[in-house]
Amino acid sequence: MGVNLRGRSFLKLLDYSSDEIRYLLKLSANFKDMKRAGVPHRYLEGKNIVLLFQKTSTRTRCAFEVGASDLGMGVTYLDPNSSQMGHKESTEDTARVLGRMFDGIEYRGFSQAQVEEIAEKSGVPVWNGLTDDFHPTQMLADILTAQEEFGQDLRGRKLTFFGDCRNNVANSLMVVCAKLGINFCACGPKERMPEDELVATCREIAAQNHCEVVLTEDPHEGAKDCDVLYTDIWVSMGESYDLFGERIKLLSPYRVTKELMAEAKPTAIFEHCLPSFHDTNTTHGKEVAEEFGITEMEVTDEVFEGPQSRVFDEAENRMHTIKAVMYATLC
Repeated sequence: MGVNLRGRSFLKLLDYSSDEIRYLLKLSANFKDMKRAGVPHRYLEGKNIVLLFQKTSTRTRCAFEVGASDLGMGVTYLDPNSSQMGHKESTEDTARVLGRMFDGIEYRGFSQAQVEEIAEKSGVPVWNGLTDDFHPTQMLADILTAQEEFGQDLRGRKLTFFGDCRNNVANSLMVVCAKLGINFCACGPKERMPEDELVATCREIAAQNHCEVVLTEDPHEGAKDCDVLYTDIWVSMGESYDLFGERIKLLSPYRVTKELMAEAKPTAIFEHCLPSFHDTNTTHGKEVAEEFGITEMEVTDEVFEGPQSRVFDEAENRMHTIKAVMYATLC
C-alpha cells in the first residue's frame, strides 16, 4: 500500500511510521534533484501558507519560504510582534482564524502543547518548525545528509549526540534513529540526559527495528565505531544567558574535537543543526569569549571547517526536506 500523508500535520516523528519517514526522505531527495537540475515543480500553485514564528531562525524561515515559492505557494510571515496569539487572542482562536485563510501553518516556538493545539483547532496541516521538546523538520535534513554519505539504508549505523542530551534536537534524533534502525548514543553528563519516559519509548521502537538506544557519560564510548558525530549549542534559544557558566563547566568534556573525531570510524562525518559557537566571529561569540575566556564551545573550529564536516550540506537539506513535508501533506 502506498503512503498517503495528505491532510496530516507534522508535529513530531513519534506520530510517523518508519515507512512514512522513509517516504519523506525519498521525496526530499527527488526535490533536491529537481532543484539542482532546474526542473520547475510548482505543484501547489494557488495554495497559501503562514509561518508563525515565536522564535527567530535563519534556516527554518528561509527553507519554508523558498520551498513554498518553488512549489508555487504564497507565504505570509508572522513574527512575535505581528500576531496577537497569546496576547489579545487565544491560541485556539488564532488557529481557527488562520485555518480559514491558509492551507497550511508552520509554527516555531516554545510549547509542544501549543503546536498540538494549533493543529487540533485549525483544521489544516500544521508543521512543527521547532518547539522546546522536538525539532522534526531538522531530523529529515540530518538523515538525508547521512544518506548522501553512506547510502539510503542506514540500518546498523551509529549516530552519537554529544553535549546537552535533553534538548529538542537530541530528543528528535533519538526518535528518528529508533524509527530507522540506526543505533543512537546520547553522550553527555547524567544531569542532561533525555527524560526517562522518552528513552523508554524509543528503546521499545528501537527493539522493533533491531537497533539500540545507549546513554553514556564517556565521550570515548560515544565516539567508538561512530558514523555520525552530532552536537548542538549548549544554551538553547529562550534559555537564560546566566546558564553559560554552568553549561561550559558541565559540557566542555563533550566538545567535538579533532581528537574525538579520530576515535570514530575513519569515514565518520560531523553534523550540527546550526547556529554554532565554533569561533568568535559574532557579537554573541565575542561576549561569551570575553566573559568566560572560551573561544570555542560545542565544537572546535578545526572540526567545523574540516573535511568531515557536512554542516552546510545539512543546512541546504532543510529546504528540500521541508518542501517534501509541505508537498506530501498538502498535495
